Amino acid sequence: MVNFNKIMVIGNLGRDPEMRYTAQGLPVTSFSIATNRVFTDPSGEKQTETEWFTIITWRQLAELCNQYLSKGRRAFVEGRLHSRTWEGNDGKPHFVNEITADRVLFLDRADRENEGFSPSEGAPPPSDGGAPSEPDDLPF
Repeated sequence: MVNFNKIMVIGNLGRDPEMRYTAQGLPVTSFSIATNRVFTDPSGEKQTETEWFTIITWRQLAELCNQYLSKGRRAFVEGRLHSRTWEGNDGKPHFVNEITADRVLFLDRADRENEGFSPSEGAPPPSDGGAPSEPDDLPF
């Protein structure tokens, strides 16, 4: 029997990434991404529904996300859905769904163009030299 756990989201960061280190010294960065869905309700009016996702990145990907992402930036995140439960100080159970990211692509421009990183990549992707970067620059 085959099992599969994959989730992909594109959205904007709702807050700056927060990086910390585990007791073993591994970097871990978390941030939130908001996605919007626009639909027409039964009365014919357009509605917008926002869904928030908590993203967790580890090791080199965590360091890169902490360095290059900030509130408002647009990103593509690919990873797996992970659910956690714990008991709070008040004795009540808590539950959260998070995306543990395998890959993050930076979709908008800040200081650099379209950077994307995954843990298997050691450096930002090379630029393609003279390729058009704006839709108006395309030859068609």
